[in-house]
Amino acid sequence: MQIFVYNPNASAEMTAQISRSAESAASPGIRVITRGARPPVPASIEGHHDEALAVPPMLDALRRAEAEGARAHVIACFDDPGLGAAREVVAGPVIGIAQAAMQVASLLAARYSIVTTLPRSIPIIEDLALRYGASHALRRVRAVDLPVLSVEADPARAHALLRAEIIAARDQDGAEAVILGCAGMSRLCHDLTAETGMPVIDGVHAAVRLAEALAGGGYQTAKSGAYGWPRDKSADLAVQPAH
Repeated sequence: MQIFVYNPNASAEMTAQISRSAESAASPGIRVITRGARPPVPASIEGHHDEALAVPPMLDALRRAEAEGARAHVIACFDDPGLGAAREVVAGPVIGIAQAAMQVASLLAARYSIVTTLPRSIPIIEDLALRYGASHALRRVRAVDLPVLSVEADPARAHALLRAEIIAARDQDGAEAVILGCAGMSRLCHDLTAETGMPVIDGVHAAVRLAEALAGGGYQTAKSGAYGWPRDKSADLAVQPAH
């Protein structure tokens, strides 16, 4: 079985890290194909503008992957950009890493916090939690105030800042688990769990495991309503005869 993992930004380094995390999550016999965007797509996604630029090539990539045999898809950006549109253009399940992480956290803890990169991402993640029905369990969204690409460039600093915020989430928020709110943080998850004693959840790992379970169960995206195939509008544009 093949799972397609897509990094919507154009950072080759982050794509490589996402690939390692995704492959480590997959069961034996599961083939994970990871690809990333290319310029002019932004090198990182930090806000609505970057998301909008990233979505059209992402949709094309998902279509191609499904045509090549992918049974499920993972969007490896914590903003879950274009998730609804992605579910319209392919048949297999499409999992956003933010939604996956929140679903897994809700199974492990009654209350959790999220630690992300920049403060500007906080309202975006809060809105996602509301959309996913997770606001009641989300205690707080915290930010380490590092650009996305700095997490990859200076992992030691990112690790120290994340550790401090995870401890604060435990002691100040009453969080019982913490989600890492950026795909580029995935390689830090294991060590942060060991150091803090908190369940620390990586969305890439969670999404791959959920994608594998859904595809293995034979599930596909519903096409009778909100995620129906995009309509062919050629007939709508046809000139009607005059009366």
